[in-house]
Amino acid sequence: MYKRAFLFITLLSIFAFTSQPAQAQEGPTGPVYVVQPGDSLSSIASRFSVSLTELMAANKITDANSLDVGQQLVIPGLEGIAGTLSTNVINFGDSYRSLMRRTQVPQTLFKKLNHVVSPSEFYVGVSMIVPVATGTQNLNTRISPGAGESLLEMAVKQNTDTWTLSHYNSLQGSWDGLPGDTLFAPGGNGENGSASSGLPSAFLSAEIRDLPLKQGGTGVITVKTEPGVVLGGILVDHQLHFFPAEDGTQIALQGVHALLEPGIYSLRVDATLPDGSAQSYEQSVLIISGNYPDDPLLYVDAATIDPASTEPELQQLIDITVPSNPTKYWSGEFLSPASQYAEATYFTSRFGSRRTYIGTGTDLSIQGFHTGLDFGGGTGLPITAPARGKVIVAEIWTVRGGTTIIDHGWGVYSGFWHQSKFYVQVGDIVEQGQVIGEVGGTGRVTGPHLHWDLWVNGIQVDPLDWLIQAYP
Repeated sequence: MYKRAFLFITLLSIFAFTSQPAQAQEGPTGPVYVVQPGDSLSSIASRFSVSLTELMAANKITDANSLDVGQQLVIPGLEGIAGTLSTNVINFGDSYRSLMRRTQVPQTLFKKLNHVVSPSEFYVGVSMIVPVATGTQNLNTRISPGAGESLLEMAVKQNTDTWTLSHYNSLQGSWDGLPGDTLFAPGGNGENGSASSGLPSAFLSAEIRDLPLKQGGTGVITVKTEPGVVLGGILVDHQLHFFPAEDGTQIALQGVHALLEPGIYSLRVDATLPDGSAQSYEQSVLIISGNYPDDPLLYVDAATIDPASTEPELQQLIDITVPSNPTKYWSGEFLSPASQYAEATYFTSRFGSRRTYIGTGTDLSIQGFHTGLDFGGGTGLPITAPARGKVIVAEIWTVRGGTTIIDHGWGVYSGFWHQSKFYVQVGDIVEQGQVIGEVGGTGRVTGPHLHWDLWVNGIQVDPLDWLIQAYP
């Protein structure tokens, strides 16, 4: 009897347990955004046009200041969107049309995520959000029809068909492929960065380092091409000079003027193929402010700001720093030219600060910016070469006083002003760390110090950038 009762109670409890309806594990749904450096919950909410309260509730966050880089956040209110919302900094070769083709993201969806009104807003240096869904077809093969080449011929080469190419590239039909257009097809593995660009086929890959570019910065443009391709181009209004690197890429270094107005400027890269044909790609590039401060008024000898002296000397300096020597003397990081004395990291004035010079005892004045990096220290302290190079100037100038200029190759030049002594002469090859002269107070100065100018393809840039990272 007891056994029957026990069995009855056991069966009843099992029935009661199994008859309970399954409780759905409710949770937030929607696409996932991976937190990036510099993000905050409020900035993420603003970017996706959701309230901070909604964002916190969807992710069960109670502390608005609790956020980690790499953390995954569900973004509510984005119906019809799934997958991971990837942050992409637009680099050279990414275009609005090629991004749509490569990712197969509908334009309406892309515009909704990025608040894009027009393709003209799509330029190098801007961050864009792209949804990446699991199992999405990768279009890693990039092709460009040649003159007179039909879409059918392109399809045969890619082992596909015209309908597939038309579908993936939003073409109206097999007749809609234009010479030089960048098309994408399934397959390939995206080697050399080809999957992330809409460049013409002569360019295997292209990249601009340290985006967005800033006033006084150095642009590093690295391009990999098919064999035998010769490169040229223009950034803002300066001709680019490309040089071969050991890894098979071609590199151009270009300074951005410290007084260039922040905004959108043009970058064009031209490729001349071995058969004489040409391909070009042009894109807008964002250049931001260097946030340079204003220095106090500086009173100097009036002769050093007289245009009769300053203009010829400046033109002489420009003429000297325009040529781009194909011989690259340096490698790795530059070292401080004040490395042999205690003031090696003591800067009395930094690059880019806005300045007004006033001629003592006159009403003569000029406005400009500080073109280099000033180190503290008095007369007689040793000046050392920041990198290997060839001495091309060692003489006294009116404004810059005792002047030594070193050609480092590839359009990069160091200038050292106000020296009291020279230890090198024109034609010498100097090594990194070699003493080239002594600090002085000659030329336009308010006291003895070491001034270091750095020129990159005809433009003065911030030398401090070259002390904290290596340039190719």
